[in-house]
Amino acid sequence: MTTEHGRNVPRALSALAFLLPLVSFFLCLGSAPLFDVDEGAFSEATREMFARGDFLSTYMDGEHRFDKPILVYWLQAIGYLMFGPTEWAFRVPSAVAAAIWSYSTWQFARERFGPQVATAALVIASTALGPFIIGRAATADALLNLLLALTLFDAWRHLETGKRAPLLRSYLWMGLGVLTKGPIAIIVPAAVTLLYCLSRGQWRRWLKSVFNPVGWGLLLVLVVPWYAYTLGVHGQLFIDGFFLKHNVKRFTGTLEGHTGSMFYYVLIVPVLLLPWSGPLFAAMRRVFSDRDTGVRRFLWIWAAFVVIFFSLSGTKLPHYALYGATPLFLLIAAHRDELKRGWPHLVPAGLFLAVLPLIPSVLGYLSTTDAGDAYQRAQFARALDVVSPTYYLVTLLGPALWIAFAVFSVQKIWVRLAGAALVQIVVLSTVVTPYLGEVAQGPVKAAGLFMNALGESATRIRFDTPSFSVYAQHETPRREPEPGHLAVTRIDRVPPAGYETVFEDGGVVVIRRLEP
Repeated sequence: MTTEHGRNVPRALSALAFLLPLVSFFLCLGSAPLFDVDEGAFSEATREMFARGDFLSTYMDGEHRFDKPILVYWLQAIGYLMFGPTEWAFRVPSAVAAAIWSYSTWQFARERFGPQVATAALVIASTALGPFIIGRAATADALLNLLLALTLFDAWRHLETGKRAPLLRSYLWMGLGVLTKGPIAIIVPAAVTLLYCLSRGQWRRWLKSVFNPVGWGLLLVLVVPWYAYTLGVHGQLFIDGFFLKHNVKRFTGTLEGHTGSMFYYVLIVPVLLLPWSGPLFAAMRRVFSDRDTGVRRFLWIWAAFVVIFFSLSGTKLPHYALYGATPLFLLIAAHRDELKRGWPHLVPAGLFLAVLPLIPSVLGYLSTTDAGDAYQRAQFARALDVVSPTYYLVTLLGPALWIAFAVFSVQKIWVRLAGAALVQIVVLSTVVTPYLGEVAQGPVKAAGLFMNALGESATRIRFDTPSFSVYAQHETPRREPEPGHLAVTRIDRVPPAGYETVFEDGGVVVIRRLEP
């Protein structure tokens, strides 16, 4: 009975696994307000495309925005047309990209490792913490990760078979990647394939693939029109803003205070792979034996290059590590049946789930201390007021059910971890993310909706919150308001005199400048 039961559950899991990307990336997708700064900035730039009637250039609060190329804004514009200026509309391109990313990983694993590994890879890709976060964020990161994965999957298919079609597809994906986030879409695939070919003494083969004229023609047809147009219209501003600031300076220096040690990504990768961090360490013990298998060598080179390359970068952000996460999904899945000593692998998942019910109390406590600044403390002060009984019910009941399953189940370790992963995505998507969004961004959204209902525009005083403009449906330029006009600011940055408060919630204040 036990043996038969043990065989049936993985079959059921294989059938249910195909639903996981839909659950992970679409469940309650629009339930949290837009998070600043990134989600607000992308969404406001998309909204202003409609306001200006200009779908080739991006602006935020009336100023040029050269952070990213155009493709993700076009995709968000489609969501905007279909669903209006809602959180769902701005996030749905990332959710679609993340789901396709997961299914593409499954397809590649099925071709190279078989159906069982493919199912495990799909489960890992669609439930790990990092993909969950970026797959639900109105930014360019999920789209870029999809295109990098497609590029390198097809690059391997070409290296393995010598066929021309996957090589040309890899150029197609790179071109779309350059339209999504710039040169990094070429740098990562070029470097990974070069390192692999050098390790095999096949550098001539790499050169032949890299200098394929048809492939480059396809890439340039995709990339040149928009870049040429933008360079022609904006000239040096585009060069300084996009190429020099957001590419060169982002690598050579620290941009916007995002810094960290050389070991930043070594520490952040296990966090981004929760609850699969234990199996990651187990798979890493197989690096040297894996080097004798072509595809596994390729995957380890891919993951290692991303960690090393971005460790050398001056600007460090957690999601950069996800450019090398796809091969780790596959390698963890390939080694899933080799896991020994189950409890060490289950503990990180249990600890993460155990923290979730404590979040409201921790935030409430921090509001009474000197932690952070006055604005953050004012936001945290709402933590215990906005939390619902449902939050505690879900964050306590979900982990309790998983612990019972983990303790009493006869399934393999990776199946029990899959249970933790399912609990993680359901709990995070249904109650934790909406709750954190309300604490961090609820007052900003409320202030924006207040302005929209009021029918007036506002300026910003030392407050970087582009999502306010999305909800207000109006640009919010950074300057002092004229007499009689409104401004939005933080509670700790309200001018000492000459203004009256017309709205206040948490740390967000809307003030009107008094007539002289």
